[in-house]
Amino acid sequence: MLCNILIIDTRKELSVKYKKNLADKNIMVQIARTIKDALVFIQTLEPDMIIVSDSIPEELSEFCKKIRVLTYNIRPVIVALSKSDSIDDKIKTLEAGADDFISEPVNFKEFQFRIKAHIRRELETNLDNKTLLPNAKYCVRALKRTLADSKDWAVLSISVENFKQYVEMYSEFAGDKVIKTLVAIMKSALSENDFIGQLSDTEFMVITSSYVAERFASYFTTAFDAVAPKFYSHEDTKRGYMLLQGDEEAGIRIEFVSLLIGVITSKFDTYDNPEHILHKLQRLKPLAKLPAKSNYIVDRPKISGQIEENPSVNKKIVVLEPDSVLELLLRTTLELQGYDVMTEFEEDNIPAIFIIDSGEDMQGLELCEKIKHNNLFGNSKVIVTSNRHDKSLILSKGADLYLPKPYEITSIIKWVEYFMRMAG
Repeated sequence: MLCNILIIDTRKELSVKYKKNLADKNIMVQIARTIKDALVFIQTLEPDMIIVSDSIPEELSEFCKKIRVLTYNIRPVIVALSKSDSIDDKIKTLEAGADDFISEPVNFKEFQFRIKAHIRRELETNLDNKTLLPNAKYCVRALKRTLADSKDWAVLSISVENFKQYVEMYSEFAGDKVIKTLVAIMKSALSENDFIGQLSDTEFMVITSSYVAERFASYFTTAFDAVAPKFYSHEDTKRGYMLLQGDEEAGIRIEFVSLLIGVITSKFDTYDNPEHILHKLQRLKPLAKLPAKSNYIVDRPKISGQIEENPSVNKKIVVLEPDSVLELLLRTTLELQGYDVMTEFEEDNIPAIFIIDSGEDMQGLELCEKIKHNNLFGNSKVIVTSNRHDKSLILSKGADLYLPKPYEITSIIKWVEYFMRMAG
């Protein structure tokens, strides 16, 4: 985690001494010799700490007030340097917003350790409690610095799919082990110049060079899938998926946890702000989705041109039910809920959900297997209803949900809404 310090000091020799005293592999130090340059640095780099000397043409306490107003949303540590040793000056500057007041001349050893103590406390407030990675707020700051400082960069957004369902079945403790394993995999590949942060409980971000980004994405997915079988019970591992018990003996097939990675670089597009980058990654990642396997996608011109700015929500549902009365009831109820219901389908008209009756001869399972195993309909979910209560057989054919007959219409509507939320 690279810390950024800005020194505002008009004195050339002394400011360089301060910089050399603080700079190391984890700390980047910038010097601004004018008020104008300082304000530009603050706005573009959002430093973690600002060390301001009273050598500037403005009164020190008033300038500290100005910095606090300018940085109200990021609140960096402010350390004031002054030739004054007056208690009144110290109190006035600290009341104006400074976090520390150091009188010159300084003891450089003490100065170094006091500054690093401030940095340690500042960085600790921006770490996730479980993974100890920089949080979402700090990730945005890191992106802003990258846009300002670097011409060659790549950003990876790494999401853990099916994590919520995994925790529901295996506990939060088991979920923590999955996350810690992923973090260990990522850290093992990154160098000290790379940045890794956590955008949410299940989403991470890596900033690196465009030359190694795809190699990292490939390694993360391969390594995670290699260790993933250790996360499950012997029964689930043998079955090849998790089985979540639903109401009324229903069984829902949940794929194992996997990684979904989107990668964008500075090569093919121009980005104005961190929000632009994060928004692009959220639209890109779904294109990489594969059933039961980790995958990644790297943004390239032909891909970025295919991404829709405002993709419409797919509300198409195919109902294949031999009982004409039940079919009519299902279709009418779903249409009242705002869904577009079809009772037959074509391969160029992809629905969000299939509701298929298995049939007495189980021909419905053949169709289910064709849909899921041949990946004909992308990420469409399949609900199989059946009078034959063989949950294991039906789920093994690829069904996302087994719902035994007879069932309540309200029950199937609930499951349709569940899958729609998952897709959204």
